Amino acid sequence: MADEQQQGPQLAIQKIYVKDLSYEAPNTPAIFTEQIEPKVDLQMHNEAKSLDENNHEIVLTITVTVQLEDRTVYLVEVKQAGIFTLSGFTEEQLTHVSATACPNILFPYAREAISDVVTRGGFPPLLLNPVNFDAVYQQEMARRQQKH
Repeated sequence: MADEQQQGPQLAIQKIYVKDLSYEAPNTPAIFTEQIEPKVDLQMHNEAKSLDENNHEIVLTITVTVQLEDRTVYLVEVKQAGIFTLSGFTEEQLTHVSATACPNILFPYAREAISDVVTRGGFPPLLLNPVNFDAVYQQEMARRQQKH
């Protein structure tokens, strides 16, 4: 028992899964005949929900909208989720880990799901660049402090 307390904070992956996935390509098949230089809009959001004292569901939502002028080429949204055991963290550390370490683990799965569904839709693979969730978290904390 004493050894468990001295180990410090622990993060363990229990399960990784797709919670929701949607894809729309409203202007097919006509869009396939056009030479396109689309505009890509990427939105990300993550949520943490406590399941019990040590287990938490973290959901990383990524929405990609690809447009050509005023028309949607395709829209894909994935909610990539995981159940993580997070123990031994202070409340502040838990918030930080839920917003950085867990999304870092989930992001490659979400990126693969998006690329796969876009390819299955007949478009070239969409390869999302890596995301620095630590920087995103710091920006969000700075933005919240400026509001106060």
